[in-house]
Amino acid sequence: MSTDPEATGPADPATAEETSGAAAVAPEPDPAGADGREPDAPDAPEEPATAPADADETHAPAGEAGDETHAPTGTDGDDDVPADGEGGEVPAGADGEEAHAPTAVPGDEAHTPAAADGEGDEVPAGEAGAGGGAPGSAADGDGGPGAEPPVSGRGGVGESPAGPTPAAHDAEPDGTPSGGAEDAADGAAEEPDAAGAAGEAGAAAEVGETAEAEAAAPGLTEAQAELAAQKIERERIARRKAEREAPVDAGAKLSGKAADLLAAVRAVESGAKPSTVFLDDAPATPRRPAPAPPQPRPAAAPAAAPAPTAEDIGAVRAVLTRGGAPEGLAGAAAEALGEGAADLLAEDPWRLLAVPGVRPAQADGFAQALLGPAAGPADERRGAALLGWLLDQAALKGHTALEAPVLEKALAQYGVPAPAEALEAAIGEGAVLVFHEPLGEPGPRTSDTGGDGSDEEDEPQPVRILVGLEEHALAEESLADGLARLTGTFGGPADWSEAASGPGAELVRAVAAHGLVTHTGGEAARAEPLALLAAARKLGLRAVLAAHAPTGDAVGVAGLLSGDGGPGRDADGRFDLDLLIVLDAPQLDVETAAALVESVPDGARLVLSGDPGVLGSAGPGRVFADVLAARACPQVVSRTPDPGPLGELVSGIGVGELNQVEAPGKEIVIVPVRDAGEAVHRTVQLVSESVPRAFGIPADAVQVITPGHGGAAGTRALNAALKERLNPGPGRFGGFDPGDRVVHVPAPGRAVPGRVVSADAQGLHLDVSGVRVVVPKERVESQVRPGWAVTAHQAVGARWPAVVVVLPGDAAQALSRDWVYTAFGRAERHLSVVHGVDQALPRAVAEVLPKPRTTRLTGLLRALTAAQQPQA
Repeated sequence: MSTDPEATGPADPATAEETSGAAAVAPEPDPAGADGREPDAPDAPEEPATAPADADETHAPAGEAGDETHAPTGTDGDDDVPADGEGGEVPAGADGEEAHAPTAVPGDEAHTPAAADGEGDEVPAGEAGAGGGAPGSAADGDGGPGAEPPVSGRGGVGESPAGPTPAAHDAEPDGTPSGGAEDAADGAAEEPDAAGAAGEAGAAAEVGETAEAEAAAPGLTEAQAELAAQKIERERIARRKAEREAPVDAGAKLSGKAADLLAAVRAVESGAKPSTVFLDDAPATPRRPAPAPPQPRPAAAPAAAPAPTAEDIGAVRAVLTRGGAPEGLAGAAAEALGEGAADLLAEDPWRLLAVPGVRPAQADGFAQALLGPAAGPADERRGAALLGWLLDQAALKGHTALEAPVLEKALAQYGVPAPAEALEAAIGEGAVLVFHEPLGEPGPRTSDTGGDGSDEEDEPQPVRILVGLEEHALAEESLADGLARLTGTFGGPADWSEAASGPGAELVRAVAAHGLVTHTGGEAARAEPLALLAAARKLGLRAVLAAHAPTGDAVGVAGLLSGDGGPGRDADGRFDLDLLIVLDAPQLDVETAAALVESVPDGARLVLSGDPGVLGSAGPGRVFADVLAARACPQVVSRTPDPGPLGELVSGIGVGELNQVEAPGKEIVIVPVRDAGEAVHRTVQLVSESVPRAFGIPADAVQVITPGHGGAAGTRALNAALKERLNPGPGRFGGFDPGDRVVHVPAPGRAVPGRVVSADAQGLHLDVSGVRVVVPKERVESQVRPGWAVTAHQAVGARWPAVVVVLPGDAAQALSRDWVYTAFGRAERHLSVVHGVDQALPRAVAEVLPKPRTTRLTGLLRALTAAQQPQA
């Protein structure tokens, strides 16, 4: 069957069944995008998504899973408007089913300042930078154009809203606020309106929901070890930073290239000609010392930081009450601000922005209530707090840094009268770090090539000024250090010739000679890393396979880091292995990747394998793409094509072509629909009857994928309809019944499919990949979501025998090439496309590319590997 969007072939894989349609309800808005996205404006600030990342719903009903950056463009509450402009009924289907509309799902109705879609009412012009309602008050509605900082290149496609810990009602299965990431990240950057006020509203709305998820999240369960391990990594990075800032006696420890670099740094500090490669004028920016032996990491993860005491929370509650803020924020504020939170908040009311869910307009209102006339837009405390908030929201969209002009523009939008001065003040205080990143690859240096040192040859490279938060900056630097260490591990190839045969021979030869290798290819290419794994084990090496989610021989990356899976760690805290192969590498965010690489011991090899065409990571960074762009290690490109009509279709999408594919075995079926109601009806029919009857695939092995969470054809509506048909029940256990398909989100950025087994006083018992998991009842609402229908981000890293991709008419603006590539590529044997977007599908494949992310890893890695080359 053709995949042509205009195809009108049978809707049912087995028979041409007519189904009924119902009035459409536009999918839930994306706080930063067309599902909640504010009106587009050129170069407008874009609301960072959660991991991440964009909360599309501040108060979403349990069961709203999702983390993708693309959401349907319709707005929640458009219940009376058919998605494609058509309503009405169609004849009853061949199976005798009568037309019906899907059951309404709570949370998809009208907007309120804290509406489920995360959209708030627009605020009057001039609100940004002026006062504003206290958090939780009517001022919460901040939706409006120009809501987000003018982030050049917005969050990367596929960037899921990972980031904050999921909160009840907000968190999505992949770790993003419900409906947020998926719906928010696709929002285009937007320019503030004439007064720049509405801008604050939208940015705040998205930010608010994103962060609220984090605040409301209860203590970690099985993810505690993983997060604690990352905490150890951050502490280790902080120690390294302190060492870098310490003075180094000239010649005492450095020699060769390291000494040259130190001399270059001191030349810059003394006012001499700046270095052409390493340029960093940040007041407190760490200097890179000579490579040092890796520091051991403890094998055991410490306990999480203690929760704030009742006394601390009471003191914070008193300050919030004085400022007119909701008392319910007390616990989140005490946790976010740490020891002495009440005093800090009273001294600097804008620190309230550190609390997930609080927006600039609300913090302004709180500050005015506490400080009176002394609280104004020019207050330095306000500028510093806004900078941190803007960078936090950018991280939720996948950025690890932003260009200085972008931040200055955003500060001006929020009413800061002297944005450049505010940025300089924050840099001087060490609140943010600044970096001068050379543009392009470094050219030859006259000192190394014997040139005459003319001014023309010594002209410094053009640079761009980036500003970032310390945690992301240090994570990227640590990751670059670790990758550079691995690239210089081996001086020559090992003798693996006896294993270099078969489909993975090229990969085996590359890994035999190098400590770091990248491998790219589609689903069929995963056989090559598996062949490498078998070959390495045959040679007696301790080889480990890791993936985004545990499957077969692969341990999950999270489990590997936490110690729940894999080989464990040696006495130095490193993985006890000789070869680590990481599948699904595009899903690595910068902090996870830094912890992973730092754990690879000296003398071991690392292979990063993945499909560059799929959606990107839920958290900040674009690690796999940056490593590929740096060209710092051998890159093995698989030539193994994905087989059959599905492979042909997906391969074409990867290069921007939606080809008409011959599918004699009905591997691909197009199901035209007129509106969202009909889309839900046909989806239920396909999953419960058509696909099982035509292909012998049970309904439990059919996965539904859709762009967003809200609206009449989002995950909530689809999950409600599918549960009613496949496993009806009262939802006695937190909305779930035994047998329900679910998605478990133990930590941000991780969405694992499972099934409800039972429930008791301990909590909800799940079967996750054959492992029994117990989710405490107080965490069920934030960590478990219905799983019959998921978003493409939640589906990354997994495949099913049959997949039904639902594209209602109002999802057109949510589509992009990488979203379609990811969703269509999840099918192994059969793909049904419930198609209501007309020409928007081929247009998205041909024209809508992944959204870029601003990161530093490529430049850092290039510089480090270039510095190693003369010493090789």
